[in-house]
Amino acid sequence: MLKCPSCGQGKVLSGYLTVKDQCAHCGQDLSHARTDDGPAYFTLLVVVAIVFPMFGLIYSLFTPRPLWVALFMVVLSTALALVLLPRVKGVFIGFQWAKRLHGF
Repeated sequence: MLKCPSCGQGKVLSGYLTVKDQCAHCGQDLSHARTDDGPAYFTLLVVVAIVFPMFGLIYSLFTPRPLWVALFMVVLSTALALVLLPRVKGVFIGFQWAKRLHGF
């Protein structure tokens, strides 16, 4: 997910979310990748699909204080989004490369 779609060796991202201009291993030009808002929206969709049912399940089974459940869900949602976002961005870059979109 975070490797070059062409060779599978070099890294696609430099830092947390910055797309490299080219693969250090094979020289594949990655500057054409257009991953603006798509990965963020998709990550949000996945996080909500995971956390929302869990929120209802925890609240109905254990009947804890609402503040503790909300605090737990905020921390869980933030951590899950931070872990998933670079990986989803890598998937979007790989999809664009596979379909030869945006100049690949």
